Amino acid sequence: MIHSRAQFTRSVAGKDSPAAAVPVLFALSKLSPARPRGVPQAPLASERMSPTATTVGAVERMPLPVLDAERRHYPLREAQAYCERLLRARSDSFELPLAQRRLPREIQPHLLAIYAFERAADDFADEPTYAGQRHFALERWEHELFRTFHGEASHPIFVALRETIERFDLPIAPFTDLLTAFRMELSPTRPATFDALRVYCRHRAEPLGQLVLRLFGHSDALRLRYAQDLAVALQLTRFLQDLSLDLDRGRLYLPAEDLAHFEVTSSPQHDALQALRQAGSGSAPELSQAFCDLVRFQTARARSYYERGRPLLGRIDNDLGIELSLTFHSGLSLLDKIDALGEDLLRTRPSLSKTESARVAARALSHRVPRLLRGAPSRSV
Repeated sequence: MIHSRAQFTRSVAGKDSPAAAVPVLFALSKLSPARPRGVPQAPLASERMSPTATTVGAVERMPLPVLDAERRHYPLREAQAYCERLLRARSDSFELPLAQRRLPREIQPHLLAIYAFERAADDFADEPTYAGQRHFALERWEHELFRTFHGEASHPIFVALRETIERFDLPIAPFTDLLTAFRMELSPTRPATFDALRVYCRHRAEPLGQLVLRLFGHSDALRLRYAQDLAVALQLTRFLQDLSLDLDRGRLYLPAEDLAHFEVTSSPQHDALQALRQAGSGSAPELSQAFCDLVRFQTARARSYYERGRPLLGRIDNDLGIELSLTFHSGLSLLDKIDALGEDLLRTRPSLSKTESARVAARALSHRVPRLLRGAPSRSV
């Protein structure tokens, strides 16, 4: 049921409570190859055109900006179709769970509504379409969110989201935390310490996971505690995977204290990472070795969080458990690949090949299938 005004106020006031601060899992697509934005995917055969959709060739795409979508009464099915069309139009499928089609049919539209909310807000922070109005767009999106928690929604994404919030009694904190993370991205991102980086992870990595777990009925403290560490592990992996892309955007998610410790120092006059990136094979051996040492430390830290979160795999059953296991093992395999790249990590975005992904799937399922056949709980995955 939608929160009453009093419940809404308590939810906002209590956003730092342990239950609200729980993270969860990243979709496997977060560790998959990125496709260039603007290359459309084929729509579902069952998908129908909405009055706000456009046609590019034979492919339906949701026009930007979604902020200006027509406000009116949307039937629920039309609003949910809008969410899926929006995610498919974003060709990188940045936040769309890889295997959402394998999840229970009754869960899929609710998952898509959550991811459409997040996808649109992420566009406000990153897409050229919103240059010069990013803060305004995020403020508008937050206003729409508040209206939705008061039971009022006229934007298609929020019409779909209102149904999800009602059915699963979702709190507002994970949604506002996501918007906080996107606001943090509007300034050059170079954390001074790992503790500062964790603040960002708390807002960016944890909310989606918490919401996904809630869709599957998991909200107990034990699972949420393990999920918190697993969410951090996946986010740290993503930072390393996207290092070259983030440098192009003026962002660096490696703590300054770690750069200084390994003597990979940067200043306005000399950026060691950019120098190493541009020098290629002609770079100074000492700097190259220092960078490799730095990366090994970062991957070791990420692996430690995977191990802290590993018990969650033995406490989640059904389709979500399979997806979680795939995500876990994909992250560890990607860390191995990152370690092997050395300084080339500054010039390329690593991803798992089809062969490597198949090995990961075999490894993950080898742990899940015996458990499914036994029908008994497992505590070691």
